[in-house]
Amino acid sequence: MADYASVQALHKATPPFAPYIPTGLLPYIAFVLLGATFGLAFYFSTLPKDKIPVREVAVASTASLLGGFGVVAMFCTAGVYV
Repeated sequence: MADYASVQALHKATPPFAPYIPTGLLPYIAFVLLGATFGLAFYFSTLPKDKIPVREVAVASTASLLGGFGVVAMFCTAGVYV
């Protein structure tokens, strides 16, 4: 029981969780990220086809990353903390 008591005391002594990004900013962050995703998706659809698709891969990867973080920010805005 000594181990449990020490862990319980440590748990009570630690500060509560505080996110790095204020939750009030999440809707704006989600809007910007998802807007950029849709903009890059449109840009991707208008790119000329190249033999070596370096630019296409870069645009698609950037859009995918922005979309992923935008969806997570939107979920957190709605109260689904993932």
